[in-house]
Amino acid sequence: MPTLADIAQLLNCPAPAGAERVSINAVAAIDEATADQITLVNSERYATQLSTTQAAAAIVQRRVKVPAEWENRSLFVDDTDLASIKVLELFAPPVPKPPIGIDPTARVAPSAQLADGVAVGPNVVVGNDARIGRGTVLHAGVFVGDNVAVGEQCEFFPHAVIRERITIGSRVIIHAGSVLGTDGFGYRWDGRQHLKVPQIGTIIVDDDVEIGSCVCIDRAKFGATRIGRGTKIDNLVQVGHNVQIGPHCIIVGQVGLAGSAKLGAGVVLGGQCAVRDHVQMGDGAAGAACSAVAEDVPPQTIVSGTPALPHRQSLREQAALRRLPDLVVQVRKLQEQIKELQKHIAG
Repeated sequence: MPTLADIAQLLNCPAPAGAERVSINAVAAIDEATADQITLVNSERYATQLSTTQAAAAIVQRRVKVPAEWENRSLFVDDTDLASIKVLELFAPPVPKPPIGIDPTARVAPSAQLADGVAVGPNVVVGNDARIGRGTVLHAGVFVGDNVAVGEQCEFFPHAVIRERITIGSRVIIHAGSVLGTDGFGYRWDGRQHLKVPQIGTIIVDDDVEIGSCVCIDRAKFGATRIGRGTKIDNLVQVGHNVQIGPHCIIVGQVGLAGSAKLGAGVVLGGQCAVRDHVQMGDGAAGAACSAVAEDVPPQTIVSGTPALPHRQSLREQAALRRLPDLVVQVRKLQEQIKELQKHIAG
């Protein structure tokens, strides 16, 4: 069990006196922490709760003032969120993984190529001519189709589906139940019926991408749907065919990206944001939660609302809309006054 001094060393910050005698066994919320746990304080709001918490110690944002009695129980850091990553990793239990090798219940095509250190769990299917890189882990029930190329140190959780002719980079995490390679949603009305447009393209997922559970990424009609390096996709996201997502984007749950939408580097989309087909969002742009992005968004611009507008303009319009009932009453009163004036003038 690490001591408070060990954690101070991990965070490269000064250790309080006696920190080597304080054992820490977990990280906990300030209102739930017990006497052998450490908590996080990133604002004055939480600092006020230090007088009632049972926590043994706290990791505190440097600008936050703590009560005098907590000066000797606090580790002061520049960024509590970054510090918490290191501390949480210290206490994180290992994720159960299948052992290296091929489980007897798995079906691996003879033409598939598995590098050293690959772990293939129960009931996994690996198709013809698939290539799996060194150290990759395929949990129970994963499907990897024909001619799929997977890089090194990837991890695919149970029942992830990677269909045929897809390329995935290294250190990619795909969580349970996600599907990559479903046909893009393409149909054309011929006067009698919806004819299916063949979807013959592929998907390319670059290095260090993480894809949450129950995400659907459609293959391209032709060419490639692409997920840029370091992008993180939350659960329940729909990525349409030929979408291009740049590096280091953040895409939150229930976002929908229609076909051929293009996101630049570092784009952020809040929950339930929808992006219309062929719309482009520039580097560093952001769409607020529940916004409907129907037109191109310049770089470093935040949009919100339905339809999405520059955020400040959207807020002004929302504020004006809230005043609408009062304005209606005022207009009615003015109309009545005008009628009275007209009667007076006519009389």
